[in-house]
Amino acid sequence: MDFRGRPKCYSPHLRILPLTVVALVFFGYGFLSYRSQELGDPGLVTRMAYAQPQVLTPSRKDVLVLTPWLAPIIWEGTFNIHILNEQFRLRNTTIGLTVFAIKKYVVFLKLFLETAEQHFMVGHKVTYYVFTDHPADVPQVPLGAGRKLVVLTVRNYTRWQDVSMHRMEMISHFSERRFLHEVDYLVCADVDMKFSDHVGVEILSALFGTLHPGFYRSRREAFTYERRPQSQAYIPWDKGDFYYMGAFFGGSVLEVYHLTKACHEAMVQDKANGIEAVWHDESHLNKYLLYHKPTKVLSPEYMWDQQMLGWPSIMKKLRYVAVPKNHQEIRN
Repeated sequence: MDFRGRPKCYSPHLRILPLTVVALVFFGYGFLSYRSQELGDPGLVTRMAYAQPQVLTPSRKDVLVLTPWLAPIIWEGTFNIHILNEQFRLRNTTIGLTVFAIKKYVVFLKLFLETAEQHFMVGHKVTYYVFTDHPADVPQVPLGAGRKLVVLTVRNYTRWQDVSMHRMEMISHFSERRFLHEVDYLVCADVDMKFSDHVGVEILSALFGTLHPGFYRSRREAFTYERRPQSQAYIPWDKGDFYYMGAFFGGSVLEVYHLTKACHEAMVQDKANGIEAVWHDESHLNKYLLYHKPTKVLSPEYMWDQQMLGWPSIMKKLRYVAVPKNHQEIRN
């Protein structure tokens, strides 16, 4: 509709309207900014300078960086840790790290914790949950600000396989009764390892798994899945995306609870049927992640054995690595 032929008519109120708007914007912004700082509003961000992402320039050309279900695969060069740190700090994120130091494995705990303090989630709030049958042997390791250690006393088992399998039961139990109320994410790790480079919030997602360093180049037919249909961990020969390592997985507490509860229940059913999966809890983990796709996949940078596999050029960093050991001596 055209208003050009209408006579002009002004109101005195209109003259003060611009001043009113300016005043409201000024004072309103001041109020909102104060509330944003007071409440930790997600809109309050620290300005930082970083290189613009280039749509036509892939971050890595030598590796797969996205699964068919659109989950990122985390390699060095695929993320900007400064941006991610800022995002997770705005959420006031707390990360729980579970580790089992049962029987002789308690000897690995000191190195595990010392290297975690150097490389794991640096600058973020962390709770170490140490499951052990030797609470008096848990070492006193100096912890940074916002980081603490909780010792959870559990029983041991005669066979190392049973110790491994009962991890799922213990994590699901404590996730439901405790972890859900204390942390936002859980990372579940093996103790006979050490952190050798940065492992940070780039790994965090609803559910993540880590590519096994021995199978990341392999076809699915070579994966050591449980192939017997009698087991709850059974995966047919023509199925499978990746082979995931049982030594490093995690996600939100709720998702980890669902995973560990399902794996524990499947192992209980297997035991009732007189069968034990070929790789115990790792077999059940792989079955679960096949049908409940992880929302992030960690490259073998996050799980490596340099003594066995060397350091191929495709691995820009080795972040979480095996400690040399005599498996037979430690397990018996």
